[in-house]
Amino acid sequence: MAGETVILQPVLHPLLLVLLCAPVAFIAVRSLLRARGARERTSWALRLAVLLACAVLALRPGIPGGETQTLTTDTDVVILVDSTASIVAEDWGDGAPRLDGVRSDVDAIVAAYPGARFALLTFDASAEMRLPLTTDTAALHSALEVLTPEVTQRSQGSSIGIANRLLAQTLQAAAASSPERSRMVFYLGDGEQTAASEPESFETSAELLDGGAVLGYGTPEGGRMKVQTGEVGGASDEYILDGSEPALSKIDEAALQTIAADLGVEYQHRTADSQPDLPEAPTSTTTRAEGTTGDVTELGWMLALLIVALLAADAALVATAIPAVLQLMRPRSSGQGGEA
Repeated sequence: MAGETVILQPVLHPLLLVLLCAPVAFIAVRSLLRARGARERTSWALRLAVLLACAVLALRPGIPGGETQTLTTDTDVVILVDSTASIVAEDWGDGAPRLDGVRSDVDAIVAAYPGARFALLTFDASAEMRLPLTTDTAALHSALEVLTPEVTQRSQGSSIGIANRLLAQTLQAAAASSPERSRMVFYLGDGEQTAASEPESFETSAELLDGGAVLGYGTPEGGRMKVQTGEVGGASDEYILDGSEPALSKIDEAALQTIAADLGVEYQHRTADSQPDLPEAPTSTTTRAEGTTGDVTELGWMLALLIVALLAADAALVATAIPAVLQLMRPRSSGQGGEA
């Protein structure tokens, strides 16, 4: 560590640390000066060293920086998620709702584009902006965790293309504010059109895009859907019925492929036993920066080892005095002889 600059990041204000340690140090020094015998002096010297090591540990010494490489994706990623009742159809993996797959794939998207900005749009009977473009991926995860499908009693049919205008507006605003950034769209749904009208086209957004994908969820056999109450985790135990039998939601891959063609991106059918095949971010917007980071290499572990060694030495020293103490505690015999 020769030539390295050590910095301090105290866990307490230094003045408060001095006020806490000074009385204990005074007692240890006084006891050291009054100690009788080498063993007692050594013991108090070890305890004083432990106190000083703890004080330095509380200052959190460390070495700043370090060479590193970071990958930053200068891309705006818009995620469209189907929030109709069919997104909880139970045909993902071993009978889990499709929404579980959607959440897992969004995690994969976030991991694939570090440093990107993400926006979340949802659509059922209407399209809604759930999260504007942000680098706060924790907010994106939270928004997905609390995402609930539309209330079953209010459902009157929905269009898989109803978010076309909101998507175009979002992309246009992103292009106007940050024209140097690329833009990607990921559409996650099952393609089931329940509105009487034809699905709206996404072609308007295609010219604003540099990539993305349409991810499809569901099976041709279909899955049952539980009645939705609109509350987080508030699905009923009852299933939506079609007559006397549970209604089944089936994936419409032809509709999803049409959306992919409109957007100019690839379509993938998603299953629980595979990971999404995500495209690379545009190479012109991916930068690799090398230099020092704000990270600090902590040196506290060295002090912790020193403290353990000092305490072990003090304990060993005390242990050597135990036989003498026990000897002093034994009752002395009153004599060998007795009265005649």
